[in-house]
Amino acid sequence: MNRLSQESSPYLRQHADNPVDWWPWGEAAFAEAQRRDVPVLLSVGYATCHWCHVMAHESFEDEATAEYMNGHFVNVKVDREERPDVDAVYMAATQAMTGQGGWPMTVFLTPAGEPFYAGTYFPPRDGHGMPSFGRVMASVAHAWNNDRTKLLGNAQALTDHIREATRPQAGETEVTPDDIERAVSNLRRVFDDTNGGFGSAPKFPAPTTLDFLLTRPDGRLMALHTLRRMLAGGIHDQLGGGFHRYSVDGQWRVPHFEKMLYDNAQLTRTLLRAYQVSGDPAFADAARGTLAYLAREMHAPDGGFYSAQDADTEGVEGLTFTWTPAEIETALGSAEDAALVCRHLGIEDPGNFHDPHRPDAGRRSVPFVAVSVAELAAQSQESEEAVQTHLNNLKARLHLLRQGRPQPGTDDKVLTSWNGLALAAWADAARILGEKAYLETAQRTAQFLHDQMRSEAGGLYHVWAGGQARVQGLMEDHALVGLGLVALFQADGDERWLTWARDLWQVCVRDFWQEDAGVFLASGGQAEALLTRPAPGFDSAVLSDNAAGALLGLWMYRYFGDDADAVKAGRVLAAFRADMLAAAGGFGGLWQAAAFWHAPHTELAILGTSEERENLERTAARFSLPFTALAFSEAGGTLPLVQERPGGGTAYLCVNHACDLPTHDAATLERQLEALGEKR
Repeated sequence: MNRLSQESSPYLRQHADNPVDWWPWGEAAFAEAQRRDVPVLLSVGYATCHWCHVMAHESFEDEATAEYMNGHFVNVKVDREERPDVDAVYMAATQAMTGQGGWPMTVFLTPAGEPFYAGTYFPPRDGHGMPSFGRVMASVAHAWNNDRTKLLGNAQALTDHIREATRPQAGETEVTPDDIERAVSNLRRVFDDTNGGFGSAPKFPAPTTLDFLLTRPDGRLMALHTLRRMLAGGIHDQLGGGFHRYSVDGQWRVPHFEKMLYDNAQLTRTLLRAYQVSGDPAFADAARGTLAYLAREMHAPDGGFYSAQDADTEGVEGLTFTWTPAEIETALGSAEDAALVCRHLGIEDPGNFHDPHRPDAGRRSVPFVAVSVAELAAQSQESEEAVQTHLNNLKARLHLLRQGRPQPGTDDKVLTSWNGLALAAWADAARILGEKAYLETAQRTAQFLHDQMRSEAGGLYHVWAGGQARVQGLMEDHALVGLGLVALFQADGDERWLTWARDLWQVCVRDFWQEDAGVFLASGGQAEALLTRPAPGFDSAVLSDNAAGALLGLWMYRYFGDDADAVKAGRVLAAFRADMLAAAGGFGGLWQAAAFWHAPHTELAILGTSEERENLERTAARFSLPFTALAFSEAGGTLPLVQERPGGGTAYLCVNHACDLPTHDAATLERQLEALGEKR
């Protein structure tokens, strides 16, 4: 057992029994490399990463490989989710050296932390154009011992390049409404009209891009078609709800099976917005199913939500989630019912999936909607409602049986930023679907973050694991929790949430804002000093730091009226404008901020007791109001939006500082909101 056995990260603990003499990231590891005069071998991954498991099994569990690693390097393991700042710096180095990135990430460093060679997954033997891990290590060790002057020069040059490449530059040109329309056109050019999504396989959900398109009348059809195809695919868990990480094919049928909190939280909000835009109850049902999955399998007893679930079960990818026709018939005990389910969900023999690393596991089927309920009903001459009800009962039985199978591992650390996304999802669901239990979950999540994750300086810790809060100084935590708190205020009207969101915004400005460039840095304040401090604008799987910061600044401006907050958002957009236009699909969050920036200044306050507000709130919930400052509360609050306005169940709708007549009538409010849709 090595040093990782005492770490709180589940990913690090996965490697505690490796024969590799792993060190956690920290000064001690680099001091040891300096003392021994050897390079650092940095390995970065995360607990639910399939290829991380493959490389661990092939190399890190191998005695001979571990012996070579221990003799020639100080070996450092990093959980990229626990230390996104470390991951971002060395991913920039990996991409600069190889032109691509991903996990597992393997980087060789000097004892000063400067990178000089990098890659992602290395196989145990040469093949497919990749050198073996052993050959890579031998080459690095030889260069360190025999050509160190050149190696150190390369390390310095690469470090200088990374610092220059990640140095933010101020923008000079504002993002215009024409730019926004260009972004929609650019996305349309790469849109898959048949299957939805953008480009070819593999396909990722891209919720930030879908959210942007849902705000644009000329982009909504792309978003809605994509979501419908996803809901019918294997990326959507047809039995248990929620979404897998991505689809390896272009039809959304065969997923990579890990389930991430950030995907499911963000997609819940996207589905709810799609429901408002389209009125299609299938989107609301899918949102409910996703929240049910999160509550059932990802809710931590201490509060908050776990990070992720693995793709593998007992070393076989997708084993928990896939089926054979024989398993379906055994589970249901009826050949007729089994035939119906297999036809509906595409369960065949041989199936559409196998784990390439475990050919002994055989081919199995990923459930997807192969034949629609409407088609089944037409063929059986039963009503769609009857067929749907029967299928729901059968699928519930299959899911119950599936829950009794061995389950994939769960990464049980709680990440503040991702819980900000979850907070927003539950709050939006409470407001839009009108379910009290959703609001209670959102409030408990916010209270957990407030009680456990705040630091003495008023900022936030990044990770909760093993009963401890750790790692400070990350922009993503403050901005994403701030946005979640705005959503919670919009759901329950409690001004303390909005006040805390403003406090977090002030931390963003204090610790992360770089005035010269007009952007937010990813780390600052109490964060560890690394080689560089990136300023991300590109959405990876999660809303980027600068997109989240710009959106939070615009909300603060809308609620509290300080022009400086909006100015910061505009400067962020200007800084990234060229990149946004060059690759619209990678900047959905900033395009949302651009749409917000140019949207009319819209406010809707509904004041009175909860009973007095009920019908008015239910009416408002049917409309997509992504950039409207909402306040649903008792009269007498301190916000400018509600001051000096009587309650009694009254709605106040204002656009660009011109207000419609206050109304107590839900039908009148509906007409006002319909007119607002035309204005927007």
